[in-house]
Amino acid sequence: MKGMKFYAGALCAAMMFSGCSMNNTAKGGLLGGAGGAALGGLVGALVGNGKGAAIGAAIGTTLGAGAGVIIGNKMDKAKKAAEAANAQAEVLTDKDGYAYVKATFPSGLLFASGKYALNASAKNDLATFARSLDADMDVCIYGYTDNDPWRGYTAEQSVAKNQELSLQRAGAVRDQLLANGLQSSQIREISGLGESNPVASNATAQGKEQNRRVEVFILPSKAMVEAANAEAAAAKQ
Repeated sequence: MKGMKFYAGALCAAMMFSGCSMNNTAKGGLLGGAGGAALGGLVGALVGNGKGAAIGAAIGTTLGAGAGVIIGNKMDKAKKAAEAANAQAEVLTDKDGYAYVKATFPSGLLFASGKYALNASAKNDLATFARSLDADMDVCIYGYTDNDPWRGYTAEQSVAKNQELSLQRAGAVRDQLLANGLQSSQIREISGLGESNPVASNATAQGKEQNRRVEVFILPSKAMVEAANAEAAAAKQ
């Protein structure tokens, strides 16, 4: 796990100093847009059950009184969009009251075993999902695998191969969303986390199936929070 964290960090540093413009566009396994604020507020906080997320810290906006209900209603809409795309979805709330959505796409519905090319049905589902998201919603995309080893590779090499596959799958989901209307500025993070953060035991076939997944978190953007704050304030007048 330490090795994977170092890999992501090194890749991040390399891209930040490469001269290419990130401009909110997630590249490889890295954050775009908010830079240091996002690095402090989102990386590692959303994975697993999404506990500890600090969305306000990441986007640099404070949630005003009454705005949480407005954002919550929008996230209910996002949850329905994810479910219409055959994802398991739930509305969560961070420690400061920001509502967001965790949508889990089983990789078996998206990819063939060991592959990262989306099947035709998955492309249609993700297209529907992308077109249903509002322009003031941001997303983070995480790919995962089970811990099955790769034939002909050492245990350490298999971990690296699974990390690579998970990133490729997350990238395939990102590309399909972008091809169907999502803006690059809406993608806050894309990461391949390989075997880490399993949601079930890898000791059974059923557990492994659950661990092979792509998670898409739908977050309120700074613009959404500011608009919700203004709407809530106007309603009080």
